[in-house]
Amino acid sequence: MAGVNGAVLRPPARESTSVVRQIADSVSSVVLGKPDVVRLTLAALLAEGHLLVEDVPGVGKTTLARAVAAVVRGACKRIQFTPDLQPSDVVGVTVYHRTRGDFEFHPGPVFANVVIADEINRASPRTQSALLEVMEERHVTVDGVRREVPRPFLVVATQNPVEMDGTYRLPEAQLDRFLLRLSVGYPDEDVEVEVARAAAAGRSPEDLSPLTDTRTLRELIRLTGRIHLADPLYRYAVRLAAATRTHPDVRVGVSPRGVIALTRAARGLAHVSGRGYVLPEDLKELVGPVFAHRLVLVPDAQLRAVTPQDVLGSVLRGVPAPVPVRT
Repeated sequence: MAGVNGAVLRPPARESTSVVRQIADSVSSVVLGKPDVVRLTLAALLAEGHLLVEDVPGVGKTTLARAVAAVVRGACKRIQFTPDLQPSDVVGVTVYHRTRGDFEFHPGPVFANVVIADEINRASPRTQSALLEVMEERHVTVDGVRREVPRPFLVVATQNPVEMDGTYRLPEAQLDRFLLRLSVGYPDEDVEVEVARAAAAGRSPEDLSPLTDTRTLRELIRLTGRIHLADPLYRYAVRLAAATRTHPDVRVGVSPRGVIALTRAARGLAHVSGRGYVLPEDLKELVGPVFAHRLVLVPDAQLRAVTPQDVLGSVLRGVPAPVPVRT
């Protein structure tokens, strides 16, 4: 098989593909009827990128986050964000011991491999900003001392966009730290029946068996970084981002960080698909989850009920994709 530039490429190792498939099947056993959501979630996991799951209550946002944490044999912490949550409750605090006459650092819940930030928009902006450094740099600085968090490190945050009382809108700088933003959506009738049966039987994400440890996951992430992405696809990603910056309905378009996020996520999606190379279809599928939360529309567009998805649809129609060369 050849990629966009005609080079002969190999798929990921059979062992790698098998582990990824097992993880997908395990998560899908509790996140019912949402194979595309599971695929994109695993793409973020393999790209070691943070995930924001935004939807109405009760559709499985937290279940998805807990399922991802359950299949990874590593440290997992959950933070229930509330208006009175302090930054020290997230990153940790240094405590002085009078009897010993020294200081001791008490690490916060961000010192874990998978951090579930539940209802992140209920915390104050000051507490939300405590996550910025660690999400981007993979370390925190407390009392002038820099401390690394474990690797791999993944934040899976949830928020409810409907119930706005007592919430704080995530600033653009924080939204930009999330590799993907997903919406779970309502299940269809047959799936909802299965969800009800599973709840009656007491099935939960905690029942899932860990399928990979942090060492194996680090290797999967390393292999994901080696997935081939041809130069024409880099140029395609850049042109898609550039088209958002000149779109008449957009005030702030996608930055170079968004281009990097798109190419990282595309490698993750190719790995999930068992391919050793990225296709234009991977980039097209990811444009919405990667770019939409990075756009700021002009006020007139908002008044006309134009959405970021509308803008990205016109961008995809206006920017021609490179044609793969197959052998």
